[in-house]
Amino acid sequence: MPAKDIYHDAVKNALIKDGWVITADPYFIKYEDAELYADLAAEKPIAAERQGQRIVVEIKSFVGRSLMYDFHNAIGQYIVYRNLIQLTEPEYTLYLAINDIIYEDFFQRKSVQAVITQNNFLLMVVDTEKEEIRQWIN
Repeated sequence: MPAKDIYHDAVKNALIKDGWVITADPYFIKYEDAELYADLAAEKPIAAERQGQRIVVEIKSFVGRSLMYDFHNAIGQYIVYRNLIQLTEPEYTLYLAINDIIYEDFFQRKSVQAVITQNNFLLMVVDTEKEEIRQWIN
């Protein structure tokens, strides 16, 4: 079982506050010879705003020595997870959860925005101190 990201509990609590039900912690991805773990799976109850939506959330803290190196790793992991989830459980949508400060300070760079756009990344921006979802970026 992989180690939890430092923002794991904050993101999980933010989802719960927003009306999501956590269905897996971690979420197991199995495809052929690959066995991987994304951080969380959640779903919104039918009556809620994102009716019956099911999501998988991969949380990244970007606390390494290089934000760009952390970004490279996050990109690769996101693409692998997204592709395997589409093959195994296509009703789930993968989101990359990041801290709101990292979003404002790093994810606004033109190079980062270009990569996010080109690869159709879905982001969940979280205020990890208040444990609140700031925005969904589709």
